[in-house]
Amino acid sequence: MVKEGTVLGHKISKQRIEVDKAKVVVISKLPHPTTVKGIRSFLGHAGLYRRFIKDFSKIARPMTRLLEKDTPFIFSQEYVDVFQTLKRKLSEAPIFIAPDWDIPFELMCDASDFAIGAVLGQRQDKHFKPIHYASKTMTKAESKYTTTEKEMLAVLMPLISSRLATMDQPENLVKNCDVCQRQGKITQKDEMPQNYIQVCEIFDVWGVDFTGPFSSSRGNKYILVVVNYLSKWVEAKALPTNDARVLCKFLKNLFARFGAPRAIISDRGTHFCNDQFTKVMQKYGVTHRLATPYHPQTIGQVEVSNCGLKRILERAVGENRASWSDKLDDALWAFRTAYKTPIRCTSYKLVYEKACHLPVELEHKAYWALKHANFDLKTAGDHRKIQINELNELRDQAYENSLIYKEKKRIHDLKINNRVFNIGDRVLLFNSRLKIFFGKLKSRWSGPFTISQVFPYGTVELSQPDGPNFEVNGHRLKHYFGEDIPQSVVPDLQNFARDH
Repeated sequence: MVKEGTVLGHKISKQRIEVDKAKVVVISKLPHPTTVKGIRSFLGHAGLYRRFIKDFSKIARPMTRLLEKDTPFIFSQEYVDVFQTLKRKLSEAPIFIAPDWDIPFELMCDASDFAIGAVLGQRQDKHFKPIHYASKTMTKAESKYTTTEKEMLAVLMPLISSRLATMDQPENLVKNCDVCQRQGKITQKDEMPQNYIQVCEIFDVWGVDFTGPFSSSRGNKYILVVVNYLSKWVEAKALPTNDARVLCKFLKNLFARFGAPRAIISDRGTHFCNDQFTKVMQKYGVTHRLATPYHPQTIGQVEVSNCGLKRILERAVGENRASWSDKLDDALWAFRTAYKTPIRCTSYKLVYEKACHLPVELEHKAYWALKHANFDLKTAGDHRKIQINELNELRDQAYENSLIYKEKKRIHDLKINNRVFNIGDRVLLFNSRLKIFFGKLKSRWSGPFTISQVFPYGTVELSQPDGPNFEVNGHRLKHYFGEDIPQSVVPDLQNFARDH
């Protein structure tokens, strides 16, 4: 094994670094320069070992001034003295020790009117041993700094020249900084790609949710809202409570009218996650799908319907807020007969194959009100066949319109960051439950967690050191680039076992 050797003009061993004596001898025999080119050549040779010469920039400043534009070349005795001083410093260059990463480093800095310098070293046997000398001539702007700013520049200069060089590029340093990664919020660019619309029949998939509590109206405080995903048909009922008993009773009535669906989508509320609700779903052969925690977009159709009903109720009740339960049927009528852009018709027409007849049409003698209601048997049969065919065409057209509406997925996906989560990746989780007023300066990002499973449609399962696995939507995640989990973050991880 080679114990020492000469590399790029430096004699290197396990314990120390020193200059190559052969090269120093050549430099020491050089005559003083007589031209600008000679000065530039000498400073280039000497600069190879500037890390071994304390205050190199300060000593060489008179010679570097001769390199400035429009400066007359007069190599006086002052410059000869500088030339000899640099050669002497090279021959007396100290031996640098190799850094010991188990003991502290010491950085000594100083600044003058035109140069700054620093010495990086360590103490061995109570004696300071240099590791690196650094110096720099200040620019015109830097020379105008205050004394304090010059001293800070002297501290910053060796850090820039050494620490960042060993820690890779600045962007990677920031990228792997734990504190930096825990800043910021989630935006639209952090959303997951949209999913393609699923192939289903009318009344196959329903979304269900409770909204409230509201001010009491005839003993009712909640509204149970159920929405069909294809036709956008909405059913709603005012209820005094939001427990599983009233939910199951309502769903049984819904199934009796529209048939048992294939799937029901809901959030993770206790009224949906219980034995009574599970037994009803099993009895009717319905698949129960749960939304990921704190991600209302999973049941977005229900949330949109909730907002629509609330808007109509706000305008209908006026100042008498306690009458909202009496106005709920009117709000449903208005909502069902409103034009829906995705299906390009009203949900009422899609379900009942004809437009909803309003009282105002009877008053003003609309065309349908003037037609004869009685047909003979053959005419009635032909008319019914036409209606059935029109209904099938209407529903097919509504489904195609919904597919066209979903083509906006491509435009949406172009505006988001292309993020791919794989099993084993470490991620941070955005904590949307952080109270603004009690934790303004607290980071909203918890973790890091490890991805244990990746599901379709953007759902990710996370594992934590001291708690059960839980599922979240990828919208609330971002990759974590760092080392071991900081001790100060561990208490935050334990909260997710209870929250999920």
